[in-house]
Amino acid sequence: SGASGASAGWFEGVESDDPAGGATRIREGRADASADWPERAVESGFADDEVDYYAKLHDAAVAAAREAAAERERADDQQLVHAVRAMDDLAAQANELAERVAEWAGSRYPDAGTGVEYARELAAREPESPVDDRLVSLARRTADLADESDAMRAFIERETPEVAPNLAALAGPTLAARLVSLAGGLEPLAKKPAGTVQVLGAEDALFAHLRGRAPSPKHGVIYVHEYVRGTRPEKRGSAARTLSGKLAIAARIDHYSGKRKPELDEELRARMEQIRGGGGTEGSE
Repeated sequence: SGASGASAGWFEGVESDDPAGGATRIREGRADASADWPERAVESGFADDEVDYYAKLHDAAVAAAREAAAERERADDQQLVHAVRAMDDLAAQANELAERVAEWAGSRYPDAGTGVEYARELAAREPESPVDDRLVSLARRTADLADESDAMRAFIERETPEVAPNLAALAGPTLAARLVSLAGGLEPLAKKPAGTVQVLGAEDALFAHLRGRAPSPKHGVIYVHEYVRGTRPEKRGSAARTLSGKLAIAARIDHYSGKRKPELDEELRARMEQIRGGGGTEGSE
């Protein structure tokens, strides 16, 4: 902890062989005034010399960075990111396997269907031969993947309002979670301008536009929102801009305060009524 009578400054009370304690002090500690910290560390007995001080400081700084990264990964918004990506992976695998099941079943049963729902039907059938046994088993695995995807969606719908209440209220829980996932977290989403929020999920189309191969996309994943999808094509650009503007505000409120602001819902509803009723123009915000 240091020699008696000598203050170790902002690392006071930290053992010289305790990088974790040093990491905590780096993340949480402070000094009221600047000082010659290497000299203070040597005088207090914390370090043998200046080289030793900087070696200990390096170890503590690395430990602090690792702790911060681990905490960030455990954050609730990051759990949503993982859940959304897992849900999409499960759904994609289920759909791909359902195609295989349908193709295989078509070679054996005259009433074979298609899609995940047919895989569910087939999964309930009693196999009558070794081939059927494998086919039905595959159908059951397909159904299990689809069920897990559905369960993940239910989890997302429950958790998103807790993590991002305003964003979930405006976008719906699943779309809100998808926006958080596309941005890489709630904080990155909160820092994005409305125009970027508007085209999240349309990166391929945006890059094609920048290369001069396609028109500029008017929206990304927010297209699935009823306010965009359900608006007449000539008004859809205004609807997308209005929605993305409110979503950007909601993300900032959720990240920086976490307080629910019901007035955002009413402001969005009123503006959309104007746009859909003819009060908005393609260039309006």
